[in-house]
Amino acid sequence: MNKTLLTALLSLAFVPAAYAEGETETDYTKGVFIVNEDWFGHQNSTVNYLLPDEDDNNCWQYRVIQTVNPGKELGCTNQYGAIWNGRFYFIAKQEKDGGASVTGGRITVADAKTMKLIYQNTMIDPSGAQCDGRAFVGVDEHKGYISSSNGIWVFDLDRNEVTRRVEGTENPESGSLYTGQTGTMVRAGGYVFAAHQQHGLLVIDPTEDRVVNTIPMSIVAEDAGIGSVVVAKDGSVWASVAQSTAGDGSTLPYIVRVDPNTLETEVVAITDGSYSPANSWYAWTPDGLCASYQNNALYWNGGENSWFSNSMIFKFDVDTRTTTKIIDLSEDGEGWQLYGCSMRVHPQTDEIYMSLFQSFSDPTYITRRYDANGNKVRDYAMESHYWFPSLPVFPLSPDNVPGTSVSVSAPDADNNIAIRVENGCVYADGCDDLNVFTLDGRQMPSQNLAPGIYIVRAGNVTKKIKI
Repeated sequence: MNKTLLTALLSLAFVPAAYAEGETETDYTKGVFIVNEDWFGHQNSTVNYLLPDEDDNNCWQYRVIQTVNPGKELGCTNQYGAIWNGRFYFIAKQEKDGGASVTGGRITVADAKTMKLIYQNTMIDPSGAQCDGRAFVGVDEHKGYISSSNGIWVFDLDRNEVTRRVEGTENPESGSLYTGQTGTMVRAGGYVFAAHQQHGLLVIDPTEDRVVNTIPMSIVAEDAGIGSVVVAKDGSVWASVAQSTAGDGSTLPYIVRVDPNTLETEVVAITDGSYSPANSWYAWTPDGLCASYQNNALYWNGGENSWFSNSMIFKFDVDTRTTTKIIDLSEDGEGWQLYGCSMRVHPQTDEIYMSLFQSFSDPTYITRRYDANGNKVRDYAMESHYWFPSLPVFPLSPDNVPGTSVSVSAPDADNNIAIRVENGCVYADGCDDLNVFTLDGRQMPSQNLAPGIYIVRAGNVTKKIKI
């Protein structure tokens, strides 16, 4: 069977049926999505939608993919979701759970504003070889990368098609699902930085789709491996450190800073009784390591046992290199634990959203909001179900639109940039790099804008404005 025909048979592209007359569509740009693994062995993965300012009876919309697209579902163990240029990209480990009746996809693409499905594919490797999904990062308006159990793949966003594998990202053990994987990816300094279980931090030139440098974690300790990678507010790249490449969840008390422009590294010790970021390669998840968009701080969950480090949350000040424990769920006496890696920082409010559960045998879950210093803001009770949440996703994150890859800025550069609006036009005093986007990710001119809400990025300043 030729490659073109095989790809066509493995792919499913469609336009869902329109809403019934009189039915109101939901604008999915206003709240917070929670991507769920859901109940493995029983059903495919799901996505819930939280409106955090609504009352308890109206704050949740459950299983939005199935609700908006009757008869369609995500794949099995969908750990990752990312919004890019107006579309929501979901990456699953497999296309169908053994207990499900519907075949979803390892790759699923939806309209980020309406959640109507645009495309699904059961495979990642165009040859049809087994290749389980991990994560997604948008590269530019035409291209994204999909990490997997066997390399990072180039995804054509215009044609919704996997075209090739990024050179140098292959799994050295080929068909293995639990060694040699690729995981989280970020854009910074004109590169894509990607975690590779065996090799460390890959530095990818996205203009050539190939690895141009590798930062091994042996700079920390012999045989050390990487966990995951994030970008701080100042544009610096940070990687967590695993004790080895075996994927057993063990950690080392360090994190690594990388200058995305020079690739110079700094190994920072995690001291004063704090724990370093947890990692999970064996049963891969995106990890809890995340960054604030408002302050130069990182957050993570950590503990004595990395795989079950679900009580303590730490805040790392990038400027002072100090770590503070800001949350300890074991001290509140309520029995809540963080599920897996399900915590991220809201890009506008700087609040931490976390998915909490009681035990693996109890289908009681809540989502909790904390402020940036670990003070509880609100709990959101959930429908009783084994959700097994993976990742909060924020529709208005500045990372969701092309042209927002950050680079290291001079100290206090933000203080020299002033964004102002006059007569439907946007200006950035003190900065020549001005970009204006709609809420669904479309880039707009900065002049003569129609009334509405827009996201403005000037240098390393991002603000939401109203015309």
